[in-house]
Parts: sequence; C-alpha cells; structure tokens
Amino acid sequence: MEAKILSYIVLWAMVAFLVSASDPSPLQDFCVAVNDSKAAVFVNGKFCQNPNLVTANDFFFTGLNIPKNTMNPLGSVVRLVGVPEIPGLNTLGVSLARIDFAPNGLNPPHMHPRASEILTVLEGTLYVGFVTSNPDNRLITKVLYQGDVFVFPMGLIHFQLNVGNTAAVALSALGSQNPGVFNIADAVFGSKPPISDDVLTKAFHLDKNVINYLQAQIWTDNHIY
Repeated sequence: MEAKILSYIVLWAMVAFLVSASDPSPLQDFCVAVNDSKAAVFVNGKFCQNPNLVTANDFFFTGLNIPKNTMNPLGSVVRLVGVPEIPGLNTLGVSLARIDFAPNGLNPPHMHPRASEILTVLEGTLYVGFVTSNPDNRLITKVLYQGDVFVFPMGLIHFQLNVGNTAAVALSALGSQNPGVFNIADAVFGSKPPISDDVLTKAFHLDKNVINYLQAQIWTDNHIY
C-alpha cells in the first residue's frame, strides 16, 4: 500500500511539471534527438529524427531503480535523465534526476539557471532548503520524510542533507530538458582560470591565504553525466 501511495505521489509530481514546464512550447508533437544531420531538422539545439523512424525506445529509459555509489567526499550522487538518455525528451521541457545519499550525505548548495525543481523523498529523511534573492536572502527550510514533496524555485540556491541514520533516495523533476547546474563552491573557488584573489578577498571578507587554500581544494562534482 505504501509503495502504491509513493507511486501516485511521483506520478503527480511528473504531471505537475509537464503542465508548468519552463522551456518554450514545441511546434510539433515531438523532436527525437538524433546525431545524423542529413536525416533531420534542427530544433532546440538538437537534430530531430524523422518521425516515421521513431520507436518506443526513443521515449524510454531503464535503470533508475539502481542505487549509485555515494563513496565521495559529499556522500551523494545525482543521476540526471535528460535528452542524452531519452532522446524523445527534446523540446518537451522536462527532465528527471535520482539523488542517492549516504548517511550524512549532502547535495551541496547549488542552483539551476533554467528550471524549477520538485523533489519527492522515496527513502530516508532529508533536511532541505533554499535562499531567496536579495535583499532579504531569507533561508526557507524543511525536514522531509518518506513521501514528502518540496519545491525549489528556479534560479535560487538550494541544498539537501541526509539527516537520517540510513541511506536516503529522492526523485526530482525539473522544468527544463537542460536545467543546468552551478555548485556554488565549485563555481566560485574552482573556476578555470581562477577568479582573482582581489575579487574574492573583498567579496567574502577573507584573508588572501584562506582564498588560496579554498582554490587549491578539489571540489567534488556529484553529478553523473
């Protein structure tokens, strides 16, 4: 019964994002991405498969039920399912991600420039939150349990932390086929080439030695591409 309820919750989440996707509406039924430019037209940055050659497999992906290895410094891993995995998603304005957390695992502060996100907890307990824009910079947080749903507005910094004693799993629907992601620490202190010390010392009110230390760290990317 509990599994059935969770299935309904996840289905509701997917339907909600199909209704409110942020990408532009397509001008045709679908545009299955293909690499052969001679047999296609160009839409949304991808070549479209000839509709007469499209099959069910162009709209299908399997394996999201398989846990991913969380043995990294963050203790989390994000598996995004987008157009590379499901070519039929091209132009449809949605994508999906599975997030696995080890105990105390963190999906660090990050943002999606092109998508809002709706997260459903499948297993475990997560402390989640986001920060509103200037000038308030208000922190909005919630502890989520199995079956709970939480929304992260587009472009706002947000995070998820496993505060339970066991592994946790969440499923996120995103309102873009290519939501993009910026891990804040990685973007600021791990940029290539590095941001000038003069900029960062003034922006963060930190000593230059601290900035140099932070820039020397290896910032973990917990996404599977």
